[in-house]
Formats: sequence, structure tokens, C-alpha cells
Amino acid sequence: MPSPTSSAKQPDLSAREVLAVNLIRSRTQKGWSQETLALEAGLHRTFVAHVERQARNISLDNLERLAFALQLKPYQLLKP
Repeated sequence: MPSPTSSAKQPDLSAREVLAVNLIRSRTQKGWSQETLALEAGLHRTFVAHVERQARNISLDNLERLAFALQLKPYQLLKP
């Protein structure tokens, strides 16, 4: 008998992948480099690069900083 968790459908993309895709899309739509986004959000450029490469876990505080810099609500960066 399968366990309840094994029969649950796994999401197509992880939250990190969704965030990375939305962050890159939003940033490039504005014509911004990673450095520009980092400056606008008060973060370091390498942090933005790590988030876009899914190499870093992000705090809610930094998610808010990135979203507000892009003139978005934080949930919009996590919406598939």
C-alpha cells in the first residue's frame, strides 16, 4: 500500500526554480543587470546571481526587497 506522501503529485518546479525564473524575467523586462537589481534592492550582486542560479536559499526579508525593487508583490515572484 503506497504511503500518502508517495501518491501526492510533486510540483513541476521547486519554489527556488519558480523564484529564479520569475526574478530573471522581471529583471530583464526592466532591462536591468543583476548589479542594478542588487543596487535597487540594497543587496550584493553575487547574492542576486546565487538566487537566480538557485544556489542560495532566500529569506522572506530579501524576497521582499527584491520584489519591491521590481515593483512587485512578494507573492508574484513565487507564482508559477
